[in-house]
Amino acid sequence: MPKVKANGIEIYYEVHGEGQPLLLIAGLSYTHWMWHKMVPGLAERFQVIVFDNRGVGQTEQPEGPYSAEMLAADTAGLLEALEIGQAVVMGHSMGGFVAQALVLERPDLVGKVILSATNFGGPNHIPVTSEAMAVLADVSGDPVERFRRGLAVSTAPGFVEANPELIEEWLVYREQNPIAPGPYQAQLAVGLGLMAPENAFEGRLEEVDKPTLILFGEVDKVVPPGNSQLLHEELPRSEIVLLPNAGHFFPLEVPDRAVAVITEFIEG
Repeated sequence: MPKVKANGIEIYYEVHGEGQPLLLIAGLSYTHWMWHKMVPGLAERFQVIVFDNRGVGQTEQPEGPYSAEMLAADTAGLLEALEIGQAVVMGHSMGGFVAQALVLERPDLVGKVILSATNFGGPNHIPVTSEAMAVLADVSGDPVERFRRGLAVSTAPGFVEANPELIEEWLVYREQNPIAPGPYQAQLAVGLGLMAPENAFEGRLEEVDKPTLILFGEVDKVVPPGNSQLLHEELPRSEIVLLPNAGHFFPLEVPDRAVAVITEFIEG
């Protein structure tokens, strides 16, 4: 179980493949597992680094609240401990907040950026759809059934019904990797802390002089893909790719298509 000490905590990580370093930052409550469908394809061309954010998995879980800047400092410490001078950095959802903070605070560590199913915070981003909010806020019924409802609204229409084996694997993962209320609230504070206009990344991203890929599922109801255009308008060297028939969890829904797009962006 490889771990490094960084920013005052022990961080669990894995390295797969060889080549240009590519660091993947997971979203709210997820461990490095969320990338497991993409890692094999990416590791054919790149040195892929995955890790557990502060608060989940095998990384330490100190009391919160956490912030995007705190998790970015964790991430910077990991890269430095692994003696990686510069990496392509991809962040998904909450991990996208961390990636934005990292490229703003430590641009020396970032070669290219991939912002995945995320937004810039503040009052001007496009919020979660009312349909998704209604489902995700509904705590009634059996926990397994609640989790299935959440997956159904967070993925493309019909995905849950069409992929029973993956959904079962996903359920087993969550049962084996529950996140306690304290760490969950601590990670939730990363996004909540960006809601005030003065804390948002909006207005600051024009400083980012890095090639940036903005990658969304075309039918994401959790972070609507309209946020991709808002990010694009802020980032001077950015491009948008929307993955057809994919929702918020496109790294698990359409991993091969995502790998192809990411590979083209990094090598292009």
